[in-house]
Amino acid sequence: MSTTTADPTTRSAADGPDLAPLIDALPDGAVITEVDSMAGYRMDWAKDPNAGTPLVVVRATCTEDVATAITFAAEHGISVVPRGAGTGLSGGASALEGCMVLSTERMRDIRVDPVTRTCVVQPGLLNAEVKKACAEHDLWYPPDPSSYEICSIGGNIATNAGGLCCVKYGVTRDYVLGLTVVLADGKVITVGGPRLKDSAGLSLTQLFVGSEGTLGVVTEIVLRLVPLQRPPATLIATFKTLDEATATVLGITRTMRPSMLEFMDKASINAVEDVTKMGLDRDTEAMLIIQSDEPVDYAAAEIEKITGICEENGASEVFSTTDKEEGEQFVVARRMAIPAVEEKGTLLLEDVGVPLPALGDLVRGIADISTERDVMIAVIAHAGDGNTHPLIVFDPTDADAEARARKAYGEVMDLAIALGGTITGEHGVGRLKKEWLNAYLGDDVLALNHIIKNALDPAGLLNPGAGY
Repeated sequence: MSTTTADPTTRSAADGPDLAPLIDALPDGAVITEVDSMAGYRMDWAKDPNAGTPLVVVRATCTEDVATAITFAAEHGISVVPRGAGTGLSGGASALEGCMVLSTERMRDIRVDPVTRTCVVQPGLLNAEVKKACAEHDLWYPPDPSSYEICSIGGNIATNAGGLCCVKYGVTRDYVLGLTVVLADGKVITVGGPRLKDSAGLSLTQLFVGSEGTLGVVTEIVLRLVPLQRPPATLIATFKTLDEATATVLGITRTMRPSMLEFMDKASINAVEDVTKMGLDRDTEAMLIIQSDEPVDYAAAEIEKITGICEENGASEVFSTTDKEEGEQFVVARRMAIPAVEEKGTLLLEDVGVPLPALGDLVRGIADISTERDVMIAVIAHAGDGNTHPLIVFDPTDADAEARARKAYGEVMDLAIALGGTITGEHGVGRLKKEWLNAYLGDDVLALNHIIKNALDPAGLLNPGAGY
């Protein structure tokens, strides 16, 4: 192979092993060693302040590149931090000092098979790009994180990402049929495949989904597809109290499975309105965005029933539309909540989820924490499955405000656990939530996680410090 423009002499010998053999073994442009050029690979969207500077960044193009890079790292005892599009929210792609950042951004192939309703995709392709490629065959890949336009499939696999439609259609794990994975010693394995039913052996495919790059690096994914989604009908309801909104969620989910059931509180509504000027009610305490993608007559009946439930629970306004573009405006408003709130200050992003009956207690409890700690917490939620995203905002120049925010961050986590919930529904543990993992899993289950990790990565080189 030809060498890259990267210069292995940009670091002293004390910084690590001779990288020339790695550069020679990989395609031109695959290896970056210049410190300034590696700066963009140090952290993900969580902006972990403890992120280090890598020894080297490898931008792989295929499974063989990944195997070559991991084999080199294993031989030299270098930690490997896998990285997708860098949109993670828990610090799972934060670089460690002197590590190898292994980026899959250039792995972008996709093959769609309409007969089996599957596609084989490399991890660097964006979620939106997968959807577009499948739509050309009248097929749909349902999981849709709010960041679907900029997040990669590899990152979605790493955290078992969810999204707005998962209340009806499920999360990433429900659509992964097979994986090609490079293990910690550079060995390449294939688990699962384009089969809808397979009971042979342990479910190793699912073991890797959500493992945050700690057990292996995924280089190819077989995804299950479904027929294209029907154009949805959309309903918007506003409420004067949080209790009315969460009671409505329970009233709906008790008898129906809408294709979307999203929640926004007053703080998130106002942040989005500041940006969009779309006329959202700034005085309302909560808003629900609900969709039904059933056939037209069934959708109309479902929307009518949901309207009744909203009104029974005190909704101050209920509006519905079958116009796709009009409905999409509200969905876009929900999707842009995080960047809109981020304009208010530095964010600590939560991802706690609870059993649906505890949703009201969680939302009220978060509001109490916000008041007690005198810190802004905007709450958005995939309300239909109990997964909330409290967004804690603080001024980074105010040390006292930051301390209160970080205290609130832990208290929200503790509250979720106390309510029988989880510290992460779809963003992953990463490096930012590890402090609360033992309280959630318990000693025995955490120890079992460590046994599996040690069996597959005895040297502890794959994304150490992330996940568990």
